[in-house]
Amino acid sequence: MKSFLSIFLLFWILSSCFAQQVPDRTLVLKQMELANQYFMDKWPDVGKTIITNRERPSNIWTRGVYYEGLMALHTIYPKKEYYDYAVAWGEFHQWGMRNGTTTRNADDQCCGQTYIDLYNILPEPERIKDIKTCMDMLVNTPQVDDWSWIDAIQMGMPVFAKLGVLYNEPRYFEKMYEMYMFTRNEHGDNGLFNEKDGLWWRDADFDPPYKEPNGEDCYWSRGNGWVVAALAKVLAIIPENELHRKQYLDDYKKMMEALVPIQREDGFWNASLHDPTNFGGKELSGTALFVYGMAWGVNNGILPREKYLPVMLKAWNAMATESLQETGFLGYVQSTGKEPKDGQLVNVDKIPDFEDFGLGCFLLAGSEVYKLK
Repeated sequence: MKSFLSIFLLFWILSSCFAQQVPDRTLVLKQMELANQYFMDKWPDVGKTIITNRERPSNIWTRGVYYEGLMALHTIYPKKEYYDYAVAWGEFHQWGMRNGTTTRNADDQCCGQTYIDLYNILPEPERIKDIKTCMDMLVNTPQVDDWSWIDAIQMGMPVFAKLGVLYNEPRYFEKMYEMYMFTRNEHGDNGLFNEKDGLWWRDADFDPPYKEPNGEDCYWSRGNGWVVAALAKVLAIIPENELHRKQYLDDYKKMMEALVPIQREDGFWNASLHDPTNFGGKELSGTALFVYGMAWGVNNGILPREKYLPVMLKAWNAMATESLQETGFLGYVQSTGKEPKDGQLVNVDKIPDFEDFGLGCFLLAGSEVYKLK
């Protein structure tokens, strides 16, 4: 019996060590480069329109998310090719947005995150002229209800944070907070954030009494992933003494806590976070955004390493070994939509309607996994 217990204890110790073994940085970088090169080879023309069910310009939110990921890759591996690819994209669109400088749609503003990042590298005024004009319009008008769907939090919130730091202007921070809190507490019947579960309903169509087939609330994985990414980014950007930092930090920690017990055994998260029977299966985009958020929290001493590192590494290893193909193609990416059933079925070789945003999520995740010590 003692021998059996000794063997079991040794196995448990070895398993714990293995579960927390940080991936080799060289390997993580190679995996990111492989996935990114696949996309850059497929889309050499940065201005080429995107054609799915209709034709769209290449500065829409899906491409904006990709460039967020590319800039994260460039941060850890400053390669001229990446910088030039991003600059060419901005120049093609004359550093503008779909629907111009009067758009209140956060999806249109997403590209501004990369424009500001590129301005911070080379401060040419034209790079941020239009995005600043647009965000100033939001600051100077009374509406705070523009983010009626939670994806918008990621598309627009970091733009406010970046401009607030760049110009040392608290009004950007204040407007960001007002819009965030309206979405959190007032959209729908009682706001889109369920403090009890630590998760968000995607929009007013999905808050109670709407239920999933198993009777649970509908929490869409990628939608919650957008909020995780936004909170991690904003916390990384804003000053330590920013007035509303504690609110963002508390919400971020509640979300992280909620995600741990609902991770799949294989490391992914389901598209429907509380109903694995509703189009259950591996899904990369939500999983990658959760990895990004968790890795950022561990790297910055906000999340306890012993609790979150095994969860996050299990998810990263699943994506890197099961989603990432030898060609660089990423499988298990749910197409665009607003709920678990959209873009289904999801499998390893199905090409989603847009290949850019899933890659952006993967690169964001990899950029933080790379930084793990």
